[in-house]
Amino acid sequence: MLQCSGYTPAMSLLFRDAAGPSLAPGGSVACVGALDGVHVGHRALLERVAARARSENLAACAISFEPIPREFFARGAPVPRLASVREKIELIRGAGIGTLLLLRFDARLAAMEAEDFVERVLVARCGVREIWAGADFRFGRARRGDIALLKRIGSRSGFSVQTLPDVTIDGERVSSSSIRAHLAAGEFAAAARLLGRPFSIGGHVVHGEKLGRKLGYPTANIPLGRRVSPVGGIFAVHVRGVEAQPVPGVASLGVRPTINGTEPLLEAHLFDFEGDLYGRRIDVEFVAKLREEAKFPDLDAMVRQIDRDAAEARAMLDAASAPSSSPRKRGPSAFAVDQRH
Repeated sequence: MLQCSGYTPAMSLLFRDAAGPSLAPGGSVACVGALDGVHVGHRALLERVAARARSENLAACAISFEPIPREFFARGAPVPRLASVREKIELIRGAGIGTLLLLRFDARLAAMEAEDFVERVLVARCGVREIWAGADFRFGRARRGDIALLKRIGSRSGFSVQTLPDVTIDGERVSSSSIRAHLAAGEFAAAARLLGRPFSIGGHVVHGEKLGRKLGYPTANIPLGRRVSPVGGIFAVHVRGVEAQPVPGVASLGVRPTINGTEPLLEAHLFDFEGDLYGRRIDVEFVAKLREEAKFPDLDAMVRQIDRDAAEARAMLDAASAPSSSPRKRGPSAFAVDQRH
């Protein structure tokens, strides 16, 4: 549990267990869902909950799951995620939610009957007075629970049930699956509209083999760990967390087949930047896909392609003239897919 004194919209209490004392003895307005990516639709739901909690002088509570149910039921198969757990928590907190119950989705929770979930989690643990969810929300063993069941139990347990209509942008329903489809197709602008922000992957820069430095092409590198990315290949990017303004660059996300790599790694070269980024947390925003990852016959061939990638990414980012970017001193391009800064 993350300890915080008191409740304010900017200060969150984080809990992991379904059992325990009430998190909101005075009652709460709550929402429940996987919330992968915390996209525009999720944010509308969270902000509605926060506003209702303020107006009713109740706690604002979100109930979500880690791993998300899709990951649990995939039984080890790769499941792309739109945000890390850390990013998910920060985004939920940023929407004004004061209490987050991030349940461990395991075999025990998957087998919990829908009625038990309502009574034990919503009522006893979260003290709900008002629950919000999407109209197609399903929960409990075999997904038996739905909005109708929530309303039946709520009528006798003293809480109301509200549904938020689908959020659409330019006629498209906002959903995590549609965002993943846009990302898989390299449609980053469309994905950003539905996410409410550019798709990014963040983490701390790590040491590594330094092959790229030896070749004259240093990169900042972020291991993905257990996270499965919905994208892979070579990209034009903006990197945040280095300077006051995002730094343009080019990045590779993959296993580095030229050197027989096996673990996925995000490697970003920052244009016209010199400095030590080891240990610093950065966020790599994906702007456009240049190509798929490829295995080259030798390092010379790889370097020639890297030069072309860097030139294409620089030209693309310059042409886009991102408002948040400031003019930078030009210098030689550099990018490596096979080293760790």
